[in-house]
Amino acid sequence: MSILPGPERALRILIADDHAVVREGLKRLLESCSPNWQVSEAGSGFQALELLRREAFDLGIFDLSMPGMSGLDLLRRVRAEPWRLPVLLLSMHAEEQYALRAFKAGANGYITKDAASQELIDAVRKVAAGGVFVSTALAERVVLQMNHTIDKPPHEQLSDRELDVLRRLVAGQRPTEIAAALHLSVKTVSSHKSRVQEKLNLPTTAALIRYGMEHGLAPAPVGSQPPA
Repeated sequence: MSILPGPERALRILIADDHAVVREGLKRLLESCSPNWQVSEAGSGFQALELLRREAFDLGIFDLSMPGMSGLDLLRRVRAEPWRLPVLLLSMHAEEQYALRAFKAGANGYITKDAASQELIDAVRKVAAGGVFVSTALAERVVLQMNHTIDKPPHEQLSDRELDVLRRLVAGQRPTEIAAALHLSVKTVSSHKSRVQEKLNLPTTAALIRYGMEHGLAPAPVGSQPPA
C-alpha cells in the first residue's frame, strides 16, 4: 500500500554513496517508480554537502560506510545546518547497534542494502512524508536492546570510527589499506586499533579478529549490489 495517497508527489532525492554501481542502481529504481522523482548523485560525503549547499532536496539517502566522511558523519553535518532534510541511511549491516547509532545521530530511517526493492520504495515514501522507517525484524531487536532485554555487545562502547577500523581489520585489511580507505594516517589507524584492543580487553590482533568473526563484524564485500 502506498504511503502517500493520490498522485505521487514530486521528490528531489540526493543519493550519497562511494560506489557508482550502487548509485546507478538506486537511481534507476527510484526514477522508474515515479516520473515525479528526480535523483541526484554524490560520490562522497563532501560532494553531498556541496550539492546540499547549492540545491534544495526533499530526501537524502546516505551510505553508512563511505570513506573519508561516513554516512553518520555526513548526517551529523546535515543536522548541524538549518536544512530540514529527512535522511534514510543505507547500510550493509543488519545489526541493531548500527541502526541505534544511526537514529541517535538523527536519521529518519535505516535500511540494509540487501532489502527488497519494494521495501526501499516504502522506506523512501515514508521518510519523505515525515515518518520513520526501520524493517520489522530489525525494529524488534532495536527495541529489545533499548529496553535492555538483550545484552549489549562489548563493542557497543566503541566509537563509530573505532568500530569501522575493527570491521576492516576483521575483513583482513592492513593498517595502510585502512588508512587509505578512510583518509587517515597509519598512525591514527594504529591508535584506533590500540584503543579497540584496550576497550575490548583483547591483547593481540588475532584475538581481535577472532572476536570480530564471532560477532559477525566482517563487512560485506566492496561493491555489493544495490537492492534488486
